[in-house]
Amino acid sequence: MLTASMLPLRMLGLLMLLSALCDADSSCPTELILDPPEVLAEYGKSVMVNCTNEEDIYDGIYWKVGDKDSPVEFVNSVSQSLPLLDWNVTAQCKIKLNSTHECSKDLEITLYKNPEAVNLFPTKHVAAVEGKPYELQCDVDEVAPVQHLIVRWYRGNETIKTDYSTQPNATKRIASESFTLAANFSRGENGTRFRCEARLDFGQRGSRPPVISNAHTVSVHYAPELKNKTEDVSVNEGDYITLDCGAEGYPAPAFNWSRDGVNLLETTNDLNVTLATSAIYDCTATNYLGNVTKQIHVHAKKTNIMEAPAAMTTPEPSTSRSCPLVLTPAKIAVRFGDPASVNCSTSATEFLQIGWEAISGGMTSKEAVVTWTVEKVKDWDTKPLCYIDVNDGQCSIILDITLYKTPDSVSVSASDRGPMVEGTEYRLQCDITNVAPVQKLKLTWYRGGETVHTQMFNDTRKTPGNVSSTLRVTPARDHNGVLFRCEAELRLGLNGSERVPNVTSSSYMAVVHYKPLVKSCPVSYAGVEHEFSIDRLSCEADGNPPPTIQWYHEEELINASKPLTRTQSGEYTAKITNSLGSSNFSVLISIEYGPSFTCAAHPEVKEDDTFQCEADGIPKPVVTWFKRGQEVAAPRRWTKSDHGTYSLQAANKHGQATHELHVVVLYAPVFGGSYSAEVDVILGKNVTFNCVADGHPPPEIKWSYSSEVNVTEATKGRQKSISVTRATSTDAGVYICDATNKVGVSRRTVTLVVKDRPKQKAMMTIWWVLIVLAILLILILIIFCYRWKKQGQYTFIPEEANNCGSGIPLTPQANGV
Repeated sequence: MLTASMLPLRMLGLLMLLSALCDADSSCPTELILDPPEVLAEYGKSVMVNCTNEEDIYDGIYWKVGDKDSPVEFVNSVSQSLPLLDWNVTAQCKIKLNSTHECSKDLEITLYKNPEAVNLFPTKHVAAVEGKPYELQCDVDEVAPVQHLIVRWYRGNETIKTDYSTQPNATKRIASESFTLAANFSRGENGTRFRCEARLDFGQRGSRPPVISNAHTVSVHYAPELKNKTEDVSVNEGDYITLDCGAEGYPAPAFNWSRDGVNLLETTNDLNVTLATSAIYDCTATNYLGNVTKQIHVHAKKTNIMEAPAAMTTPEPSTSRSCPLVLTPAKIAVRFGDPASVNCSTSATEFLQIGWEAISGGMTSKEAVVTWTVEKVKDWDTKPLCYIDVNDGQCSIILDITLYKTPDSVSVSASDRGPMVEGTEYRLQCDITNVAPVQKLKLTWYRGGETVHTQMFNDTRKTPGNVSSTLRVTPARDHNGVLFRCEAELRLGLNGSERVPNVTSSSYMAVVHYKPLVKSCPVSYAGVEHEFSIDRLSCEADGNPPPTIQWYHEEELINASKPLTRTQSGEYTAKITNSLGSSNFSVLISIEYGPSFTCAAHPEVKEDDTFQCEADGIPKPVVTWFKRGQEVAAPRRWTKSDHGTYSLQAANKHGQATHELHVVVLYAPVFGGSYSAEVDVILGKNVTFNCVADGHPPPEIKWSYSSEVNVTEATKGRQKSISVTRATSTDAGVYICDATNKVGVSRRTVTLVVKDRPKQKAMMTIWWVLIVLAILLILILIIFCYRWKKQGQYTFIPEEANNCGSGIPLTPQANGV
């Protein structure tokens, strides 16, 4: 007997037994050793794993991968190849301890996919402005598992920030994530290069090699700034001077010069003044962020010092009259090493001599004209001087000669490494070698056929030298493939045949990298089934480097070259990607196909139904109906007369289809034949009445009535008859006929009247007459009796004798008795 004190012990034992049974498959009495103990591998690969058993007595060992079991092997160690094509792949090593019990050990599997691409770009694709917030975005595309993602930001080679995934509970599926870096930049950080690295970090299990983004160079824009706002310059009147605005800004500012309030045409940082006089010069430097103005006060001192020929020892001519000498031409420009010839003539009638004094080609003459001739001008410092000696002194004129040398070469090269990146400043350099005089050199930059920058040089040396010009370019995608060139022009102030030809560099083709975008693509498109594939869309994507295009349908990557079927209509999204970023666009695809019929060949249609046999196809096919070779209209509501065989033809622009339709029209039972709601029969005679009904399917006819021995049923075709033999009065009554099929039920009733024979009818009539007469006689007697009692005096008798038919006379009494 189980006592109350024993109940807890019994319950504890039961729980222990249940626990042991529940854990029979999860705990092993032996150690299963997995090699490797856990798997960390790239999705899409395969790995080999091994399971070793140390138990001596067992019934086999095997691997279970997913829901598939490998063959059971009777060995101590079993290997298995794991294809890692399922993000949720599972693997267990299982050992059979006996015929009924087994245990297992799970293999921990972690699959990963390194980022497909890491792209760094500014969120607004504009340059940074000094002192204003600027944001960079690092996009990590198609990585898994994203919760193990770490992103590090670098400025140069310095780590400045570490970001972690914001999806800690993400699934194992491939995902993408974006990270941002916000900062304020100063002008000193212009040109700083940033990059980001994405890495999968699995803690103690190690990390995967990083995927590094493209480098982004930050261009920091700032307003122009002056080293000093005013400046005083002291010179000799008539000197050649160069005024420096000294403004710095980014983008490079535009300059505007004015002299004593009058605008000048110069637009460069330096202003060349050939004949200095006292004046106030204003220089305004402007870019889109602001402007500054510098004022330069030029103080010019007058001087009476005259330059005399170095070899002359004669006294200077009087300055009270002009020197009667004329040079023809008055000034010349000579290519260094070329011949030169200039006539010097005088209008004076009396002079001692006229001549030339020069490093080479000097001579004197008594004639009024003397020519300085040199076969090759080879002295950069030559200053030929024509003089005339007259009785009261000497005067002279120095020839205005410009020696020049065209550049040996003009070339364009890139100052920055790598291709241009849209929105990022890039520098081109034009090198002009061995040119003179540099101060007469004008450099013009061209982008295609457009002038983008001009520059003059303030180098005053006369001998040939090398100069360079830098063009700062912030390229747009439209600049990709554009040719940049520079042109060197010596502006010697000459005309006609003495004009010096320009020297133009070879062209530098700009290679601009930019984020991809869609140039053209239809919003929707209709293709033909089994012929159209997504890669046949006339979509044009623009990007440099050339982007890759991947198509997705319902968020699943598809094979764009595989022809589509009618079930694959819908929205398709293209993701175009290059190293600078990615963009998406969608196209609504409608797959068209030829007609086909899906109607049954032998449909059953209920009468008055609206059944239609439509053809499937896009565009919607036109369906034509034929019956017995004649075109007919498709019945809107079917009747029994529409029963029959139809031939259907459907057509659209992709083809035709035919279909044979054998239509069976179902309708509820309809009674036929003559009908009488009442049937008479003479008692003892025979009678037969029928029930006939038509319908589809053919109806079942059933009579309902009180069953008698002499009543029988007979069926002939669609007719069911009731026959009554030797009718009796009990056969009279209502007979019900029900006609039933799957469409409906119809009912008809017949009343059978059984009549007597003619003689019996006459006797019955006599008897009825006699009965009526007897009733009338009794009524007359009652009335007579009633009236008799109301006359004369009466002797009252007991109540039981008060009926007229009692036999006790009612004797009237004499008056007064």
